[in-house]
Amino acid sequence: MEDEPHRCFSFLPTFLPLHILIYTPNPVRGISTSTSPTRRRSWWDHVTPALKDLINAVTDAFLADPCPYKINLGVGAYRDDEGKPVVLQWVREAEGKIGATNFLESTSTAISSKLVEESAKLIYREDLDVIKERRFAGIPALSGTGACRIFAEFQKRFYPDSTIYFPDPTWSNHRNIWGDAHVPGRTFHYYHPDSKGLNFVALMDDVKNAPDGSFFLLHPCAHNPTGVDPTDEQWREISSLFKVKNHFPFFDVAYQGFASGDVERDAQAIRIFLEDGHSIGCAQSFAKNLGLYGHRVGCLSILCNDKIQAVAIKSQLKQISNAMYSSPTIHGISLVSKILCNPDIKALWLKEVKVMATRIQRMRATLREALERLRSPLNWQHITNQAGMFCFSGLTRAEVDQLAKEFHIYMTHDGRISMASVTTKNVDYVARAIHEVTASNRDIKILHNIGAYKVNTDICSTSLGTNKTRARGMNLAL
Repeated sequence: MEDEPHRCFSFLPTFLPLHILIYTPNPVRGISTSTSPTRRRSWWDHVTPALKDLINAVTDAFLADPCPYKINLGVGAYRDDEGKPVVLQWVREAEGKIGATNFLESTSTAISSKLVEESAKLIYREDLDVIKERRFAGIPALSGTGACRIFAEFQKRFYPDSTIYFPDPTWSNHRNIWGDAHVPGRTFHYYHPDSKGLNFVALMDDVKNAPDGSFFLLHPCAHNPTGVDPTDEQWREISSLFKVKNHFPFFDVAYQGFASGDVERDAQAIRIFLEDGHSIGCAQSFAKNLGLYGHRVGCLSILCNDKIQAVAIKSQLKQISNAMYSSPTIHGISLVSKILCNPDIKALWLKEVKVMATRIQRMRATLREALERLRSPLNWQHITNQAGMFCFSGLTRAEVDQLAKEFHIYMTHDGRISMASVTTKNVDYVARAIHEVTASNRDIKILHNIGAYKVNTDICSTSLGTNKTRARGMNLAL
């Protein structure tokens, strides 16, 4: 038994000492076996930090600011009038109903199919022939971002030489999504900086001049970041020209319900294209209108010529998603399915959507009124003309920087304001700060008597106007 540990070396001469019998690899001629750190290969020395996401950079700056009355107007999710995230009542109701569900493999397929079906009904219309005849291919996705990413890969796979046209401006992540799929991106005119509205003539020219059969990304409602949407008549003209040019419209539906408070009304642009007989792709997100930002629930759907084509396209979409992340988590999908499938819960959810949209519309009106009361020399009509979560304020980058530095109000450098983060408590302060940085006479300082409650800001040095002061015990309306 004493020789047991050495049995593996029985093929070697028994007279060799044990320390020689212990295996060590033979060095390869010409290659040093030195473990000196100066000679050891480092795999990742060439990796440099990625550029910061514009929206995340705003949040990081906000979090790093110690000032107690700071305001973050960059968040692209709904907040209540206290500035807090909201869990909708009927999401809680649905969660209670699925609490006892066994999330098994055998049930996940049925739940996922139900999500796709109900999502299609919500955006295309329940009584549409394409729904009844199942002439659409759809899969659950990781919110709108995941849906866009899968479609970008699908586009690259089956139209490898194609490009995608984005409105100028658009959500900053769109370029990253299609760029990572190696689909080149171009822009078409959309926003007019002088009118702060739609540059419709230039938009139509770009659609007309694009090569026939081009892919276009469109926002059907509550355009991000501008809040500028075409009228129904303008959508009809856009759809007609798309038909002539045989362009493919891909709709990113991130804020259905937030433009008008009515999910049916906010789907009107897509339905205009349906009436004109277009093939359509849609990325839907339930992060905002269901308050499920952390659950990452979405849907990708593509309208097809017939059921056979739908089966083929769905198989390709599933193959792409399987290679990326297999499938989304089932809990969020179950929540959305339960809400959309149950007529009573869905009706109550739609009322909550209306409440959220109405609060944002009220804040738009209040912010505009506050600026006009301050006798601002600028025209702020665009605040109420625009719709949805965001207001494209027209503030310059320098003015945005000044708001952050002097007033501790944070937003993206393009001047996009998340109206959901404007509340009855902070709207006057926001208006006064905006008026201060945009006033033509920089010697006129208007930040005084903005009282509501005291804050001790020993930790916060602020500049209010030309004089930098420490705002100890200053009354600030927040």
